[in-house]
Amino acid sequence: MLAGQAIDSTRKKYLHQLHVQTGRNIIAYYSGWLSKPGVALSDINDEDKAGFMTTVHKLDRLLGLDLILHTPGGGIAATQSIVNYLQKMFGRNIRAFVPQIAMSAGSIMACCCKEIWMGKQSNLGPIDPQLRGIPAYGVVQEFKRALKEVKKDPSRAVIWQQIIGQYRPTFLGQCENAIKWSNAFVEQQLSEGMFSHHQDSKRRAKKAVRVLSDYPSNKTHDRHFDAEECKAFGLEIKDLESDPALQDLVLTVHHCYMLLLMNYPAFKIIENHKGVAFVKNAPAFAAVPLPGQKAELPT
Repeated sequence: MLAGQAIDSTRKKYLHQLHVQTGRNIIAYYSGWLSKPGVALSDINDEDKAGFMTTVHKLDRLLGLDLILHTPGGGIAATQSIVNYLQKMFGRNIRAFVPQIAMSAGSIMACCCKEIWMGKQSNLGPIDPQLRGIPAYGVVQEFKRALKEVKKDPSRAVIWQQIIGQYRPTFLGQCENAIKWSNAFVEQQLSEGMFSHHQDSKRRAKKAVRVLSDYPSNKTHDRHFDAEECKAFGLEIKDLESDPALQDLVLTVHHCYMLLLMNYPAFKIIENHKGVAFVKNAPAFAAVPLPGQKAELPT
C-alpha cells in the first residue's frame, strides 16, 4: 500500500510540475493494453468521452491543452467524436506528447493536434482501419486479387470462394467506407490544423495520409514509425530531447503511469494535472484498491 501511495503521489506531483513548466493544461490518456492484454475496452471507445468530460471540467480553456497519449488505438467513430469535443473546448491549441506508443487511432488523435512531441523511443503507427481485427485494406486487396486471378483463370474461383466466403455480406463495402472515412478525416485535420500555416497544406496532408495508410508498404498494422520517419513524411514533430527539463518531466510522468498499470487493477486512466481522474479497473483485479484514486463528475 505504501509503495502504491508513493507511485500515486509522485505521479500527481510531476503532472503538476509539468503544468507549471508549460503553463498549459495537461491531460494524460493511458491504456494498459501492454501489461493487461486482452482486457475489453482498453482501446479508444465512446466511454472515454466521459473521461475527457470529467478531466476537462473546470480547466482554464484559454491555456490550451497538452495531451499525453499511450494507446493501441480504437474505433474511428469514437476517436473523431473525442477529437471534435476537445477541439470545441480548446480550439486548435492542442499539442500531443507521445512518450512511447500511440498506434492506429492514437496516431489519428495525435495528427489532429497542432504538433507532436516525440523522443527517440517514441512511435506512431499506420492509420489503416481495422474491422473485427481484420485490416480493411487487406480485405479490399484480397477481393481485387481474387477478381484478377479468376478473370485470368476461372478454375481459381473454387479456391477463392472458400476464402471470400468467410466474409459476411456487405463487409467489403464496410471496409471501403472505413478507409475513405479514416483518410478523409485525418487529411482534413492535418490540412486545417497542423499544416494550416503552409500554403500547400492540402498537398502535405495528402502525402502524410498516403504514407500512414499505405498498407502494402507498411506490411502490417503494427508498423512503428519513429520520430525521424514521421518528420520525413511531413508531420510537425518536436524532439523531446531539445528541451531536457520538459523531457524529464514527461518521461517521469510516463513511467509513473506504466508502473501503476503494471501493478494495479487500472487498465485505462484519463487524468488531468489537478489530480482529477477517470479510471477503469479490470474485473479480475477489481478487489485491489487503486491508491489515491480521485474522480469528479462534470455538472
